[in-house]
Amino acid sequence: MPAGSDPPAPLDISAFTTRGIAIRAAVGGTLMGLANLVPGISGGTMLLAVGIYPQFIGSVAEVSTFRFRPKVILLLACVVIAALVAIAAFARLIGLLLDTHQWAMYSLFIGLTLGGVPLLWRMLRPLDMKVAISAAIAIVLMALLAFVDPERIGGGTERSLAGYALLFLAGLSGGAAMILPGVSGAYLLLVLGQYRTIVGAVALAVDGLRGGGLAMFGEAMHVFIPVLFGVAAGVVGVSNLVKLLLARYQRVTLGFLLGLLLGAVIGLWPFTATVAPQVGDVIRAIELTTPEMVKAVDTKYYRRQPVGPTGGEVAGGLAFIFAGFGISWTISRMGR
Repeated sequence: MPAGSDPPAPLDISAFTTRGIAIRAAVGGTLMGLANLVPGISGGTMLLAVGIYPQFIGSVAEVSTFRFRPKVILLLACVVIAALVAIAAFARLIGLLLDTHQWAMYSLFIGLTLGGVPLLWRMLRPLDMKVAISAAIAIVLMALLAFVDPERIGGGTERSLAGYALLFLAGLSGGAAMILPGVSGAYLLLVLGQYRTIVGAVALAVDGLRGGGLAMFGEAMHVFIPVLFGVAAGVVGVSNLVKLLLARYQRVTLGFLLGLLLGAVIGLWPFTATVAPQVGDVIRAIELTTPEMVKAVDTKYYRRQPVGPTGGEVAGGLAFIFAGFGISWTISRMGR
């Protein structure tokens, strides 16, 4: 390929076989659903890692203009259904694993994320200065985001107009983050103070469907409905924006996406430990002014700080990273 020339249009879904679309979209949707349960992990990154991201955002943008090609519908259906099934099936398990084996989970997702780098690298060769600068800007932005302390910002959600508006905003932010690789929807929900509210609503709805009664399911709908409207608005809006940027500034946009992919791992140091709050700390936008307030803080709101791993954890972490890399790299080569 001559220097400075563009690779084939990345939005062209016709380059994939029907089987390839179904495989990549289903696996990508599953990983996207799981990623959106883990603060710090980006659902869009998972789609990028398995090689379906440009086609996904192009398909969303196409459907939003009421064009319905069979391959487009197949891709979106596989991604959405797989993501919803993964969220419903694994919401509780992911929460448990994050509490008990965070180092293993984060190591796996680091590998899954980095597995998408070779695909973007091939699309961008040979690199030029514009691509390098675009990637560097994205890496710096992700590094800055990694140092945001979400527990010092957000608050709770009330069943009021303001509460529903906040849930809509959370859905809007989460939907936009689903589309932007490297930006974690769950992390933004933490920043807005809505992560545990929404994950709790998922668990409540599942319990209701399993026999807990319609009252439990209805309670969850007070959270789901404004969130889903927000997610739809975020996904459609950002998909159309990214499609436009890929069409007009393809190499610079792909370079930025590569930077987001590389920068996404900065905030994913697997080895951390919980730290009990102290008087004067701020938890969920509330300053702890007395020892009694400190004792009343639920352990799930404790901050985590990096710690030195044991030899076994290092070996296990590397194994999970290589496993994750192999999974997403293999999937990214399927279906052509």
